[in-house]
Amino acid sequence: MIFQEAFFILDFGCIFRIQILFMKAIVCNQFGLPSSLTYQEVENPSPKKGELLITVKACSVNFPDTLIIQGKYQFKPPFPFSPGSDVAGIIEAVGEEVKGFQIGDEVVGFIPFGGFAEKAIIPAKDCFPKPSGMSMVNASAFLLAYGTSFHALKDRAKLQEGETVLVLGASGGVGITAVELSKLMGAKVIAAASTDEKLALCKEFGADETINYTTENLKERVKELTNGKGVDVIYDPVGGDFSEQAFRSIAWKGRHLVIGFANGQIPKIPLNLPLLKGADIVGVFWGVFAQKEPQKSLQNIHQLLTWFAKGDIKPHIDATYSLDDAPKALEDMMDRKVKGKIVIDLEK
Repeated sequence: MIFQEAFFILDFGCIFRIQILFMKAIVCNQFGLPSSLTYQEVENPSPKKGELLITVKACSVNFPDTLIIQGKYQFKPPFPFSPGSDVAGIIEAVGEEVKGFQIGDEVVGFIPFGGFAEKAIIPAKDCFPKPSGMSMVNASAFLLAYGTSFHALKDRAKLQEGETVLVLGASGGVGITAVELSKLMGAKVIAAASTDEKLALCKEFGADETINYTTENLKERVKELTNGKGVDVIYDPVGGDFSEQAFRSIAWKGRHLVIGFANGQIPKIPLNLPLLKGADIVGVFWGVFAQKEPQKSLQNIHQLLTWFAKGDIKPHIDATYSLDDAPKALEDMMDRKVKGKIVIDLEK
């Protein structure tokens, strides 16, 4: 934190001095690649009614962060802004009408952007006490990834014990949580990824079978692993050509969960396929779900935190980066060098 003093001479000749607070942040001044981001001083934010100001200790990196800085995400923040949505830290100030939180509390929260900074504003409704046994790094890697996967599998797919789940991009930030949660919910899990190294990690997190879709035919391998029946649920954060290949291997009354498009291409699936399969294509947008159905979202988060406390789930942290090295973290995410989660650790 940086302090600067400003002096103002009033009409009646007195000198009035105020103290202006600044912080360091990764700033997007124009849409572009990570290399266009700047590490600079910006004015410290202040919480408004219903908001909290936290000192950020860690902020995880998510694929949407790579889209938002390029102007390719569902919404475009006004310039200048900082990327970063999954944050963990300590409350520094409490806005009006906020109940249940006080200065000094350790918390985890979700914001659309603004996390790659020394301080961040979080709506109190999107903030939760950090479990005492959870590190700041793990806490920052928790909400979006696990929240998305649990909402997808529980609320959208209505996954049942004994069903089979195919997870595309299974070693990624949300993919690995889908493998872990599907197994915890009693499903058989087929993990698909681009390298044997990534698939080995999926095995560690509970995958029953694996498919390397750079060397194997995805559709044929799924048919082989399911004795021709197909999979009940497809968890798809990848998009591109793999979506249609996967959908052609779906079971009768299967559910194809649309999570995102890490491949960079939005697929065009022929609509005769869901007709012939009696199958559903189901959209998943956890952030909007949390806003429109906050009570259900809160119940999901409490369940996830309970599982964490029991040791049933735990984020896989592939690497941590300092705040000034955040552009490199985003580049690694875009280059698909990441297994599990990566985190900006502001205590490095």
